[in-house]
Amino acid sequence: MNARTEPAEAEPVTPARPPIVRELLLVAGLFLVYKFGRQLATGHTAEAYRNAHDVWHAERWLHLPGEGTVQSLLLHGDTLTRAANTYYATVHFPATLAFLVWLYLRRPAHYVWARRVLAAVTAAALALHLAFPLAPPRMLAATGLIDTARVYGPSVYGPPRTDHLSNQFAAMPSLHFGWALMVAIGLIVATRSRWRRLWLLHPLLTLLVIVGTANHYWLDAIVAGALLGVALTLIHAPRRTATTAGRGVALPAPAKAGDQVLAGAAR
Repeated sequence: MNARTEPAEAEPVTPARPPIVRELLLVAGLFLVYKFGRQLATGHTAEAYRNAHDVWHAERWLHLPGEGTVQSLLLHGDTLTRAANTYYATVHFPATLAFLVWLYLRRPAHYVWARRVLAAVTAAALALHLAFPLAPPRMLAATGLIDTARVYGPSVYGPPRTDHLSNQFAAMPSLHFGWALMVAIGLIVATRSRWRRLWLLHPLLTLLVIVGTANHYWLDAIVAGALLGVALTLIHAPRRTATTAGRGVALPAPAKAGDQVLAGAAR
């Protein structure tokens, strides 16, 4: 009589990295589409200022704290103000790129998930930029705020009428905040350090910077967070399976209809 044997459990397999050339072309293509798409929203100056007044009054109606409270803290010293302007100008893209590169090299499944989420949020933001052009608070006299980048430097923007490289009327939503929040969430999900929640300091600092420099309203960040929340609900993070060594291996989450609709264009 043969002894009954239990079927051997399959060893978890670390997902293969997507081809790097394809990923470079994909990320570069998405970035160019976003940059060119933002230009479609230019030329709506009057509407952007009307929307800015509406957003400003809506924040007061909602009893949100005034953006001037944060800016007054920055204006205590020129060095602090310039540091905030430098953070706004230099951290946004490099931090997001470093996040994606690290995930690609160390957490391939999480990289695919994060790239899909960022693509979905960016696409939704572009649609909102087109539908709701918005002048930032530094351009709205009613706010009483100053353009800290113009006064103290460094500045990434030129005069709106001659700045053909960026759309300064695309304040809503704030991708500075949305991307920073995704970087923090992605690193918290993909790592196991007990200190990993400290990554939330990145979006918190970004929020204070974008508001204090008068580049965004509170509502810009709130809407960005809401868009990210929807994307994270529809595009699930990879599951983790424990190995015999006690280390986690990320496995792709089961595909769902919502994932395929939002992420299909990012494949």
